[in-house]
Amino acid sequence: MQKTPNSHQSGQPAGQAQSASSTHFGFQTVAETEKAGKVAEVFHSVAQRYDIMNDLMSVGLHRAWKAFTVGRANVRPGMKVLDIAGGTGDLARAFAKKAGATGEVWLTDINDSMLRVGRDRLTDRGLLLPTAVCDAEKLPFPSGYFDRVSVAFGLRNMTHKDRALAEMRRVLKPGGKLLVLEFSRVAKPLAPAYDWYSFRILPWMGQKVAGDEDSYRYLAESIRMHPDQETLAGMLEQAGLSRVRYFNLSAGVVALHEGVNLG
Repeated sequence: MQKTPNSHQSGQPAGQAQSASSTHFGFQTVAETEKAGKVAEVFHSVAQRYDIMNDLMSVGLHRAWKAFTVGRANVRPGMKVLDIAGGTGDLARAFAKKAGATGEVWLTDINDSMLRVGRDRLTDRGLLLPTAVCDAEKLPFPSGYFDRVSVAFGLRNMTHKDRALAEMRRVLKPGGKLLVLEFSRVAKPLAPAYDWYSFRILPWMGQKVAGDEDSYRYLAESIRMHPDQETLAGMLEQAGLSRVRYFNLSAGVVALHEGVNLG
């Protein structure tokens, strides 16, 4: 389902109000200076089992969500693409096939454990893509360099989402597109069952498969604290993007937001 929002909420994501020097880590309120380290611990812990858990948690649906994102990106031969928080490299691999030998696709992540897994997977498949450990809030790329920028299931873990979105817009060429694939607000009739699954089943699977219940409890909590569809659409507009729209996938379990840099 496609929606083109006309007005957006202006409040904070669901949860407690927070001071300028604090932020959310799941349902906890922590100092802004602590969040990046805590998120890093989560992803260092889950990196080796990340793909297996993705398949289990989403019953394989994450592959369809990513395929839809790749289709909307419409990457063509010769394009330059930046995949932020690219982790194990699913999107980067798909973009590289579209961009071809004349294109340039970067796989980046702030977490070196995740990035190593992604780089090794791509190498095993014969793809030698440029990779970089970098912070989405301070991207080490020149302005107006990329035709496409993507971030899948990474924005909700960023401390200052507004800064990260502004940076993504900065590195886009005029006419370039940003794509944000992220867990979002599920349709209300499904919310009770979704909550039961998120807070009972996910941590249990995390313990049984990855030996880490706490990290998967955090992941469930972080989804609830992330802005809903309308709020995030407003944040893309505030970052200077135009033609902002979003698509609800799987009844809003996930949403793909996109916006264009008109320069």
